[in-house]
Amino acid sequence: MKIAFYCPNKPLSHPLPSGDLTIARGIQQALRTLGHDCREIVAFRSRWFWKSHRGWLQAATSFVSAYRNAARFRPDIWLTYHSYYKSPDVLGPWVSRLLNVPYVLFQPMYSTRRRKQKKTRFGFYLNRMALKACRHAFTNNIDDLEALHRILPSRNTTYIPPGIFPEEFQADEKARRTIRERYDIARGETLLLTAAMLRADVKFESISYLLRSLALLKPEHGKFMLLLCGDGPMAGEVRSMADSLLPGSVVFAGRVARSEMPAYYSAADIFVFPGIGESLGMVFLEAQACGCPVVALDVAGVPQVVLPNETGLLVPRDGGSAMARAVEKLINDHQLRRRLAANGPVFITTQRNLHLNYTLLSEKLEKLVAIPATCSKYSC
Repeated sequence: MKIAFYCPNKPLSHPLPSGDLTIARGIQQALRTLGHDCREIVAFRSRWFWKSHRGWLQAATSFVSAYRNAARFRPDIWLTYHSYYKSPDVLGPWVSRLLNVPYVLFQPMYSTRRRKQKKTRFGFYLNRMALKACRHAFTNNIDDLEALHRILPSRNTTYIPPGIFPEEFQADEKARRTIRERYDIARGETLLLTAAMLRADVKFESISYLLRSLALLKPEHGKFMLLLCGDGPMAGEVRSMADSLLPGSVVFAGRVARSEMPAYYSAADIFVFPGIGESLGMVFLEAQACGCPVVALDVAGVPQVVLPNETGLLVPRDGGSAMARAVEKLINDHQLRRRLAANGPVFITTQRNLHLNYTLLSEKLEKLVAIPATCSKYSC
């Protein structure tokens, strides 16, 4: 099957790492592994494009490029990843219609409150047009299903659990020793790990929350070091905060490539990240796959990717004391830590395995291609 693939929020070649980019690349990788020819048709980033004349020009030229590329490719289906009010898909609905192929969305978002705000109203209606045009919508966030059902019949939506490719994230004892030696982590010292882009949004909010939480721990609660992987415009402020709240207890690794992260998860004893505002949080899945127990807040999409009391500890957002107590518990309770660590890889392999989950995506796409073009999206 030939699949025309498009990512309006972040093209596959986007230089900055993120969970969205990881998911998009994972979709393409999985579909190719399953024998499909999945090609990115155009690299137009539609984020707020309508706010400038240049953006409109880019949209127009990208439409022409998308149509030409797709016409040469002759796809069986069009698949767009992540259309929402900031980055609506304004290409797929029209190009797919011109080519007479099914138009499908993966991880669209729909929020009616966006039409009430002047800043977001136009993007809301553009995204709404994409949703109304799609034959089927897939989502990997179960919290989005209710909103999608306001605009699409339930039979035209499918939930596919989020996940990773387990073979890419596995515990490595040699890597554990190497990383701990590199950052001079004493033998027997508990190493906490966190990872995030240090930018002025929910990522910085989470890191700030984490540092304030860990500052509540007293020396008698257990000695630890925090290794922070990540970089960004807020790095200076994070360093200042760490020096003030946790002097001598935070090591900055800088930006670490995703391919190198298994070594860091392997080195750590506990992965700590609040997850404020995270729709899912790919880092939680990666940590568990490497046998690293998680401590996070019981907020947003975190419970979809961490099994409470089985692969990690999820705590209420109370200002930081609950997170501090959970970290203290895992520092001192080695038996609990080992149990959570052992459960993590099993959870990922059996329930959050993209090889399994995207087989369902492949089968659904093949069925959509098999539906005659004369059928409407609601009657077939």
